[in-house]
Amino acid sequence: MFLVPDFKGITIFPYDTRFPFLRYKGICLVASLIAMVLSVILIATVGFNFGVDFKGGSMIEVQHKPGPVDLASLRQKLSSLGLGEVQIQEFGSPDDVLIRVEEQPGGEEAQQEAVAKIIAALGDDYVQRRVEIVGPAVSSELRTTGIIAVLVSLIGICVYVWFRFEWQFAVGAVLSLAHDVLLVAGCFALFQWDFDLSIVAALLTILGYSVNDTVVVSDRIRENLRKYKRMELDELLNLSINETLSRTILTGLTTIVVLVVLFLIGGEVIRYFSLAMLLGVIIGTYSSIFVAAPLLGYTGIKRDWGAEKAKKPSAVASKA
Repeated sequence: MFLVPDFKGITIFPYDTRFPFLRYKGICLVASLIAMVLSVILIATVGFNFGVDFKGGSMIEVQHKPGPVDLASLRQKLSSLGLGEVQIQEFGSPDDVLIRVEEQPGGEEAQQEAVAKIIAALGDDYVQRRVEIVGPAVSSELRTTGIIAVLVSLIGICVYVWFRFEWQFAVGAVLSLAHDVLLVAGCFALFQWDFDLSIVAALLTILGYSVNDTVVVSDRIRENLRKYKRMELDELLNLSINETLSRTILTGLTTIVVLVVLFLIGGEVIRYFSLAMLLGVIIGTYSSIFVAAPLLGYTGIKRDWGAEKAKKPSAVASKA
């Protein structure tokens, strides 16, 4: 008879942790509030380093026929044309280059003249792949659409969490998500990293990732509210965070590994997208532990919440 070994897997992170997270809730919530306020101030005063998508300009994709491009010499050549800021980066392979030119005074005609100057300066060694010109009206519309997309996502998540749990959970979830988005956006304003449509996509992805973490913790809190009716609320919240901690940490770590690889070898095209996602996952993991759950202690969550839910069917049955 063949015996199969009883392999229970490898424990990477302990399941029975008892870290006193709620002991530091005041410090963490104040620190998070200060970080949010500073991020808003940075966004309002310093602003973002908008890419061509949001401030208008031209994008030219070319291929260097002889082989890999010397970006330093190409940047020096194009900077001497007097077209303002010219951004040059590899696009996929070392032979392909993406050139971004800021919006030129004089409208679309001036933009086309700038593109013609660049193509002439490149010479016969480069093959033109595509040219895109984004006008001020389109860039303004894209900025507005990006803001609306983030706000609608926040409202939708709030409604979902409200219906699935209670309004107290929705408040904690939305505030923690706003915290995640504001801190990532604040980093981009502080360091003046390129902010384009891919960063808006990253912010929306961060919202989805963070709410998933928050819902897992909230679900365990709901279960424990029914299970431990006499336990102190802070102790119950701390227990719920610890019970889901291994899942939260391991999910975050595996995602971070992928994003670090994308950031290092993914190329310039997705570098800032992967950077935004990396920051969002780290901040989102922090907020699901130190922001969303501790906020429930200040929103007046009902200890008999599970009991009230259970009474409704019996009340309907008695009336019948």
